Amino acid sequence: METVYIETTFISYLVSRPSRDLLVAAHQQTTRDWWLERRQTFECYVSQIVLDEVSVGDPEEAKTRMAMIGPLPVLEITEEAEALAAAIITSGAIPPQAVRDAGHIALATVNDMDYLLTWNCRHLANGQIIRRVAVVCNQKGYNMPVICTPEELMGE
Repeated sequence: METVYIETTFISYLVSRPSRDLLVAAHQQTTRDWWLERRQTFECYVSQIVLDEVSVGDPEEAKTRMAMIGPLPVLEITEEAEALAAAIITSGAIPPQAVRDAGHIALATVNDMDYLLTWNCRHLANGQIIRRVAVVCNQKGYNMPVICTPEELMGE
């Protein structure tokens, strides 16, 4: 079974109130569809970074986010992942202020995930950044997972 690292923005889209912005609302619906129709075909994981990020903000909303991911296995932050995240930041592929995004990639990579599922198109599901990060991962001896949005992982 293929593996998926579920990043924080996915969870936020999954549980948030429907947006009035049509594009965001469509992404929210795609996220819900993926969760209901496709999740069972993958082994899904989160990390301590995801837990930390979904637990902040409005207490009721944080509780809802935590409940959604509660049953999912949590990838541990290891020295290996920290070193890869630092290399990604040092390379300039991801800016220092987005260190958690580098952490998501590093954790998914060192744990040999097949996919990293996200709606973060600024630093994660961004073709130009993906190319640069993949070079760093390859230089360190890793194969980076496919970083994609739920739209890209809906199946055939």
